Amino acid sequence: MRTRLVLLSARLLDPGTGAFLPESALAVSDGGRIAALGDDREIRALAGPATTVVDLGGAVVTPGLVDGHVHPVSGAELTHGLDLSYCADLDDVREALAREVRALGRGGWLFGWGLDPNVFGDRPVDTAPFDSVLDGIPAFLLLFDAHSALASRRALELAGVDGPRTFDQASAEVVCDAAGRPTGLLQEDAACELVERVAPRPTREESRERLATALRSMAAAGLTGGHAMDANGESLALYGELDAAGELPLRLRVAPWCQPGTGTDGVRALIEQQGTGGALWRVAGVKLFMDGTIDNGTAWLERPDCHGESTHAFWPDPAAYTRAVGELHRAGVPTATHAIGDAAVRHVLDAVEKARAAGGGGDVRHRVEHIETVPDDTLRRFADLGVLASMQPTHCCDFTRADHTDNWSRRLGEERASRAWRCRDLADSGATVLLGSDWPIAPFPPLGVMAGARHRRPSRDLDRPPHGPEQALTALEALRGMTTAPAYAAGEEHEAGRLALGFRADLTVLAADPLTTPSTELPDVPVRLTTVNGRVTYRATDL
Repeated sequence: MRTRLVLLSARLLDPGTGAFLPESALAVSDGGRIAALGDDREIRALAGPATTVVDLGGAVVTPGLVDGHVHPVSGAELTHGLDLSYCADLDDVREALAREVRALGRGGWLFGWGLDPNVFGDRPVDTAPFDSVLDGIPAFLLLFDAHSALASRRALELAGVDGPRTFDQASAEVVCDAAGRPTGLLQEDAACELVERVAPRPTREESRERLATALRSMAAAGLTGGHAMDANGESLALYGELDAAGELPLRLRVAPWCQPGTGTDGVRALIEQQGTGGALWRVAGVKLFMDGTIDNGTAWLERPDCHGESTHAFWPDPAAYTRAVGELHRAGVPTATHAIGDAAVRHVLDAVEKARAAGGGGDVRHRVEHIETVPDDTLRRFADLGVLASMQPTHCCDFTRADHTDNWSRRLGEERASRAWRCRDLADSGATVLLGSDWPIAPFPPLGVMAGARHRRPSRDLDRPPHGPEQALTALEALRGMTTAPAYAAGEEHEAGRLALGFRADLTVLAADPLTTPSTELPDVPVRLTTVNGRVTYRATDL
């Protein structure tokens, strides 16, 4: 056996048991699998001249941390502009925009991202507060949920958007005032694309470098893999280029989108695309949307929000969604459906139940993404139907407040806001809870995601009270949410997510035990090493 990597003086933490293995070292074969576990002396003896040998000095090794819901390509593009996520009020936003305007070249576009609708308080979300700053400037400001954006008057003019439009996506909208004039708010992808298509685009080389930079940062944060929910545009080609060049530092499982209006031929093409990919990435599953977001009034709720909004599904005909899921299920293709509101989640579960009852498909592991508010009678159905609960707890931490004064909570009212991100209840009901960041919606460092699942406090002010502390996960559950759970979701629990012989050597090495480190301190634990297939993708400078 040729040995690719040897790790010595390690504490090997297996999330399957939550305990440290008795061994202190491991060896990785040239095929990228854990080939031996033992003490330092016997494992060191397996090293050859070409073996990478690392003495970890007592650091903790876990199976590689995997982000269960991430958008690498779109995130790399969207986060290239002005970061507005730190703006607390309209004055902050105006100041940030003014600084950016001063730095713009003549005729340049201003791109911003991460804008929190809470900065608008009780006033409408529109561009009016920024008109004086953006006078004559084409600007496109993405709200934090990435489902809506603000376009300046000049941007709307360049795009020829001067009134309402109709779209295949039922919740997409060019929001207009009583006189039919656009307010600047664009709801959902179809409306946003009206402006995006006339805005300058990065070159292929720029897109590739931005993606490579983002992925390297993810590896440095301890990630070894991600379930990528974007396969649009050049995404697959970019993954392929990086992989072929040996520059892909994460193992990616990519789910292309199935949008409203996708007919039989489109579904068949998605089925045929399954399994394509390269050494470290492959197409596996399909991403669908059942609704939008609560913050912008495009979720699908069983009762309207306080503005009378969030009453419709993303698919104009929800039965068409059900038929698509059924066809994908029969072909053995797992689905991952964005469903935030209670009505959306219920419809997804109904669709999966109908697909399973129709037979065929085998052990297809379907998922629901986000699940921000659901009633009690929905919880048990996840386990009964074998549907995974894909959760992003840092959304609750950073975009809502314990006192329910935030936009999300005020829209829902006390009853529904009190059942926010029910991670604990879903886990207790028997569901597999899979954790992720939804980057660029929230930061991707996995230790922050795991910490948020445990403390449920605003990451920028940990002294503030938690939102729904009774829904917190334990330290071990949080670790499993980014190790064993994503492995199970991918149908790879026989080769990933554990520290065991024959398993993939996708490994994360931490300076401290993530199970005993206090949740509020966990994001600051240094990442010492990450490996994918036993190849080092990040190594601390002093290691």
